[in-house]
Amino acid sequence: MTRSYPLVAAADPEVHAALVAELRRQEEQIELIASENHTSPAVLEALGSVLTNKYAEGYPGRRYYGGCEHVDSVENLARERLKELFQAEAANVQPSSGSQANQAALLALAEPGDTILAMELNHGGHLSHGHPRNASGIFYRFVHYGVSPETEQLDYEQVERLAREHRPRVLMAGASAYPRFLDFERLAAIAREVEAAFLVDMAHIAGLVAAGLHPSPVPWADVVTMTTHKTLRGPRGGAIVCKEAWIKKVNSAVFPGIQGGPLMHAIAAKAVAFREALDPSFRDYQGRVVENAAALAEGLRRRGYRLVGGGTDNHLLLVDLRGPEGPGITGRIAEEALEGAHITVNKNLIPFDPEKPMQTSGIRIGTPAVTTRGFDTGDMESIAGWMDRILRDPENAALREELRDEVLDLCRSKPIYPSLSAV
Repeated sequence: MTRSYPLVAAADPEVHAALVAELRRQEEQIELIASENHTSPAVLEALGSVLTNKYAEGYPGRRYYGGCEHVDSVENLARERLKELFQAEAANVQPSSGSQANQAALLALAEPGDTILAMELNHGGHLSHGHPRNASGIFYRFVHYGVSPETEQLDYEQVERLAREHRPRVLMAGASAYPRFLDFERLAAIAREVEAAFLVDMAHIAGLVAAGLHPSPVPWADVVTMTTHKTLRGPRGGAIVCKEAWIKKVNSAVFPGIQGGPLMHAIAAKAVAFREALDPSFRDYQGRVVENAAALAEGLRRRGYRLVGGGTDNHLLLVDLRGPEGPGITGRIAEEALEGAHITVNKNLIPFDPEKPMQTSGIRIGTPAVTTRGFDTGDMESIAGWMDRILRDPENAALREELRDEVLDLCRSKPIYPSLSAV
């Protein structure tokens, strides 16, 4: 096997050491962070292409620089594939992140100071949905809805009540830590009743929506934002689809509204990822993502863990570590203990959490990355068992070392990038 990144090794040994160490970490750890995935080698190759050299401010056919005929072709491919993937009327593939996509969408749909109704961060929302230190919370007036205390599922009656009371300019839906289906048709009806625009952030579920395994917001929403690197399994970045009536404002909000020259190498990688997602095998992959999430949820439930919202409909689950039969530790302790055995999760607030954000009462777990590398439901049962043993004895270093060997055996049996060397 040839050495990975040989040109970087010759030019910058320190950066090369970090690259190889990260490759080794990814290959030797079970990645259960719900917002992470592993791209295909083709996507990685596009990211490292010569398109990174090209400035292309503007849009295909209307650039502010010459020499854009080939990047125009790439961006047009990305836009057309994205529209086909989600049966959308219009698309913008230039946002460099999901947060930038949300920023552009709000700039297109509202004026500074307008009221936006969105999901509470502590109940599963996102920083770019109105956190007071985020640009969204600084420039707009946010009112937040949440989940029902009884079911821990979205409280649609509360959304309706708040919408009638505050008459928002925009009703925003979508979440980063919500394990259940969202009823976009019902939310769209609420938006129409109060004459609000309907904006959906489907960053986490975009791949499931593309595969037809989660209800699509596209028929109901005015504008839909997404990331391309979670369940969509593409490069890190953002994208927007919308009704044709909104595309001119969306395009202006992205450029020149929030960014200048687009990352054309990333757009090429997005185009490759969208083509991969259009292949029938992608639906099979997403089906396995959902099956693995359900299997992991059941494995943990059988071992006494309480699942927020009662379970999962998608790729992620939230685990309440305080449950009557749970280990009774914080999410921070759980994250650190599991990482010691090469199992990566993230601490996460759960609804009505009494703990602080850097401690939390829960952990968030997702299955896109492990499914990409070929893990199946039997592996989920093994992972549930390893997690349980560690979480119930988080100070036991000898146990972590013992289980780390078992984790390594599983990871080495199903490598992510066989052609790359982590030595």
